[in-house]
Amino acid sequence: MLHQIEFRRSIRKYKEKPVEEEKILQLLESARLAPSGSNTQPWNFIVVKSEETREKLAKATHNQKWMMMAPVFIVCVADIRCRINDEKEINLDENSPEWELKQIIRDTAIATEHIVLEAENLGLSTCWTAWFTQNEIRPILSIPNDKFVCCVLTVGYADEEPKQRPRKKLEEIVRYEKW
Repeated sequence: MLHQIEFRRSIRKYKEKPVEEEKILQLLESARLAPSGSNTQPWNFIVVKSEETREKLAKATHNQKWMMMAPVFIVCVADIRCRINDEKEINLDENSPEWELKQIIRDTAIATEHIVLEAENLGLSTCWTAWFTQNEIRPILSIPNDKFVCCVLTVGYADEEPKQRPRKKLEEIVRYEKW
């Protein structure tokens, strides 16, 4: 698995090749198996292949036209109702104060990264995009206001090989026993 982690890149150019349905299901299965706090499993995933819907999503993400090269988008959505299950109305956005929002974003990010790494394992590539606001992106997919879109993953077969970006040395980021 360290190989997939080391060689994974954010891909913005994809081949005109569809992604096999069994591979999409395997990506989703890898996310389903992710750990979450108190086993709440707050994630939901919307697979988008429609060109019309992908165009709307790309536009909502600050008109990132390169996204349209990917044949599949996976929209990763966190559901706060796994932690707040009363009937009160909740409208989540980037400024929401709910502590539970941090928890569900954390857990959905873990599941999303499972997809990213499994994609690499299957010979697929991804790019995590999150430059949007909730009020712009949710209506495109009829996502309720009490859900939080964490990201849109583009998925496909890479048509580029970007070089590895610089990473800090372990000595710069690791401490033992205390800060």
